[in-house]
Amino acid sequence: MAERASVLVAGATGLIGRALLNRLAGDPRVGAVTALVRRTSARQAWPAGCQALAVDYSTLGAASAPGLPKADWAFCCLGTTIKVAGSQDAFRAVDFDAVLAFARAARAAGATRFGLVSAMGASERSSVFYNRVKGEVERELSAHGWPHLVIARPSLLLGERGALGQPARPGEQLAQRLMPALGWLIPKSLRPITDQAVAAALLAGVAEARPGTTVLESGALADLAARA
Repeated sequence: MAERASVLVAGATGLIGRALLNRLAGDPRVGAVTALVRRTSARQAWPAGCQALAVDYSTLGAASAPGLPKADWAFCCLGTTIKVAGSQDAFRAVDFDAVLAFARAARAAGATRFGLVSAMGASERSSVFYNRVKGEVERELSAHGWPHLVIARPSLLLGERGALGQPARPGEQLAQRLMPALGWLIPKSLRPITDQAVAAALLAGVAEARPGTTVLESGALADLAARA
């Protein structure tokens, strides 16, 4: 039997990060899982085989900062909104700076496979700030020379944010109510997608390890999740 992969997960307390941790915990291909968090809490329950590691993304990767545990795979589920972050600069600090800091540290820790949660419409040429930052971080990661890079671009995300102590998002709440009746009218590439589906597809893509960069748009994520 092949040696089981050691895994790093950044953004483990979010919707997709939490769904991904639960899948990793039951995957026979996976060994130790380290969840990167900004602070540890005795009240936080983690899946079996997973341990939390508090990190400061502003110093992660610096010579004076501790390195990450040895890893084979790395997943980045970091992300916020401009409304939550409070400004464009604060948003960029999470969705660009922290993502790249984690990627560099994961690469230094030995990871050769990287899975990123991006967003539908990501493009470095976009006139929309949110999408432009997402596109810029995709470009930078692609330039890092990862042997296996999987980029997930989900559409509107569906999931239970309240269970994670996160504020509800009106657009997501509306989509949750309308999808059962009207979802079939929406093209698959634009259809809202669940956190569970994104996590399943991202894990499947990284485990498959296609050489180079693989971009999974929302429809492809749904298809891959169904097969997984």
